[in-house]
Amino acid sequence: MTHTLLSFGHGYSARALAPLLLAEGWRVIGTTRSPDKRPQLEAESIEPGLFPGDDLRPALEAADHLLISAGPDAAGDPVLAALGQEIAARAGQFAWVGYLSTTGVYGDHGGGWVDEDTPLAPSTRRGVWRQQAEAAWQAIPGLPLHIFRLAGIYGPGRGPFAKVRQGSARRIIKPGQVFSRIHVEDIAQALELSLAKPQPGAIYNLCDDDPAPPQDVIGHAAALLGLPLPPAVNFDEAEMTPMARSFYAESKKVRNDRIKQALGWAPQFPTYRAGLAALLAQDS
Repeated sequence: MTHTLLSFGHGYSARALAPLLLAEGWRVIGTTRSPDKRPQLEAESIEPGLFPGDDLRPALEAADHLLISAGPDAAGDPVLAALGQEIAARAGQFAWVGYLSTTGVYGDHGGGWVDEDTPLAPSTRRGVWRQQAEAAWQAIPGLPLHIFRLAGIYGPGRGPFAKVRQGSARRIIKPGQVFSRIHVEDIAQALELSLAKPQPGAIYNLCDDDPAPPQDVIGHAAALLGLPLPPAVNFDEAEMTPMARSFYAESKKVRNDRIKQALGWAPQFPTYRAGLAALLAQDS
């Protein structure tokens, strides 16, 4: 039997998953907001759909698996707003539904540890929207939902090397600040394992084993490149966009024990040092 994945908001993480499924004979339908991205998706053997725009009911009818990467906004979850009734009516049709959320739903913990049982207390607007979207998906009766709370994502094309090479990187220093992060290939591997072993209702954190201050990551990237250590700038004095500054509003270390125990997942890049070394090797 050929499985069909309908991927809403077929972006960075979903594009890392798709080749693994295509190699197993899956059909993958991926949506994009931009008509200009259709050729790129087609080149990756993805059947493109415009969302919003196209009538996606035929794709929904064909799918037995759903992946939702499209982010919410103040108006709520865009997929549920457009197709919530159709999805609810077909809840029993799906073997697996995955929702990609964020560890931002936990809020600020002053550098302390959080796990999937930590009460949700987002402190940013985007975190609140994600919490509300999680709840909206969870409210659909009979939907085999799996929630993946992703830490900061990096990978090919999304690493610190470009800014370090350009000389524009800075080590933003905020005492006590610590982030968890994850390589995009480890996200893809985790999703593949979950697809093979559905556990409806499951919530998993996805992060590596080594939460670290962001300035350490920038410093290590410079060392790998053999370039001078980027200048240190105090957080309070740093010129940053509101979006960038909001990431520093929360400091926490995220546990990933649950998905390791439930699915046997082990990150290929358990530390940022391993991940950055692999990215640099790919670049060279």
